[in-house]
Amino acid sequence: MNRLYYGDNLDVLRRHIEDESVDLVYLDPPFNSNASYNVLFAERDGTQAASQIKVFEDTWRWDEGAARAFEEVVETGGRVSQAMQAFRTFLGETDMLAYLAMMAPRLIEIRRVLKRTGSIYLHCDPAASHYLKLLMDAVFSPEQFRNEIVWKRTSAHSSAKRYGPVHDVILFYGRSDEMQWVGGYEAYDEAYVKQRFARGDERPWKDADLTGSGVRHGETGEVWRGFDVTAKGRHWAYQPSELNKLDEAEMIYWPEKKGGWPRLKKYFDTAKGVPLQDVWTDIFPINSQAQERLGYPTQKPEALLERIIGASSNEGDVVLDPFCGCGTTIAAAQKLNRCWIGIDITYLAIGLIRHRLTDAFGSAGAYEVIGEPVSLPDAVKLAHDDPYQFQWWALGLVHARPVEQKKGADKGIDGRIYFHDEGAGSKTKQIIFSVKAGHLTPGHLRDLRGVLDREHAEIGVLLCMEEPTGPMRKEAASAGFYKSPWGKHPKLQILTIEDLLTGKTIDRPPAQTSVTFKRAPKAEAPAIKGRPLDFEGSSEEQIDEEPD
Repeated sequence: MNRLYYGDNLDVLRRHIEDESVDLVYLDPPFNSNASYNVLFAERDGTQAASQIKVFEDTWRWDEGAARAFEEVVETGGRVSQAMQAFRTFLGETDMLAYLAMMAPRLIEIRRVLKRTGSIYLHCDPAASHYLKLLMDAVFSPEQFRNEIVWKRTSAHSSAKRYGPVHDVILFYGRSDEMQWVGGYEAYDEAYVKQRFARGDERPWKDADLTGSGVRHGETGEVWRGFDVTAKGRHWAYQPSELNKLDEAEMIYWPEKKGGWPRLKKYFDTAKGVPLQDVWTDIFPINSQAQERLGYPTQKPEALLERIIGASSNEGDVVLDPFCGCGTTIAAAQKLNRCWIGIDITYLAIGLIRHRLTDAFGSAGAYEVIGEPVSLPDAVKLAHDDPYQFQWWALGLVHARPVEQKKGADKGIDGRIYFHDEGAGSKTKQIIFSVKAGHLTPGHLRDLRGVLDREHAEIGVLLCMEEPTGPMRKEAASAGFYKSPWGKHPKLQILTIEDLLTGKTIDRPPAQTSVTFKRAPKAEAPAIKGRPLDFEGSSEEQIDEEPD
């Protein structure tokens, strides 16, 4: 099932994404201290939603939070710890170190969720790419580095006292030596086609080498049709039986001149193009008139993500983007018949993705949204779009367990907290919750009081969107108090969503039991099926071809 998470991607990765469950990760983490980086929309009065302004504000500054993140990574030990300590020695307590301290635990979690056959593409600015490469080496090991891809993201322009910066860097790593690779091609240049595919009137073709460098002592080193490939210090690119099939299919060119070696015919109408290299200049950025442009400040072209997804995954594989922004990765994965997981910290970005998927795929793009708003406008939207997810989110704000995982009758109880306030082995006590997103009446408090008595619970809490009225507060006060070793606690309490978002919480004895979610169990990685031989080239080895 495709999933779209709203929240901090570190928290989502730790709580919701199973071990070794993802085939491909693409991430484009923000590298910019501009507070408007992830601000997409404004309120009707022109002000910006506080949740959006705050998105990554703290990750750019070395402060107490950055120091705690740094210490958490360092205390885990190992290569990542050593790398972070070295960064601190070199960079000092700077904003760049704060950024790396934010990225380190996320990359560690990404490695955990990647299958051994998986791979990761980290899209970054050249100003940070060298630091991130060292961090990636520490997390994934230098041996798993595959490429530093250079993508020309903009046209030429002048720049004061330096060469014009026109490219981004994409760091490509494998999870292990078992990493799957599909590869890809880019179209031939028109001038190249005219020059090289010059033979054959009705069906143009070019010739290519049938041999590879180095001697082999198996079948590919045998004499074939009188040609001793070993004596030439090379080996055949195909088994002799495959060479016979190629000849029968008229895919071998036999030179007329004496001593000429047979060569492979590559027909233009079946040629895939030029194998992808690590410099990409054929994918253009989204301009102001582009149809796919959504107004998101860092939106990437779908062609870029389609290339990455096509090269490193197969249909049915799972693609993860933990900084999914406006959803380009998700849209490309859906288009290419991959399963996907997207995470973003702004609910309005999630809303944009939902509209994008609806517009592009209609009902065919089925997915589940799991989110946690951090502002009242976000909460109102979530309550309107999905009241049941709003209920779970509201309960999560007070660390309560939902009563059940499926929609249905709840007997007046939406969530519970169990606690012990009389020492080990004492009676288990409970707080029960009712969540209301709509209009409130005193009857809701009377109903909750009845449930409180029926369940013999110690405290009942109403979580609501609206501000409670005077009669409602009077009804709550009439319920009296629960007495614990820590004092008196109102038996009926009302907390609005705005209260919770500003830090107010339940009046209760200190928590004595943990209600946090467990980390998801390790998933079994499915076997990767092999692909049939492709006569465009060997599936097992790199074939040397004469310069074109």
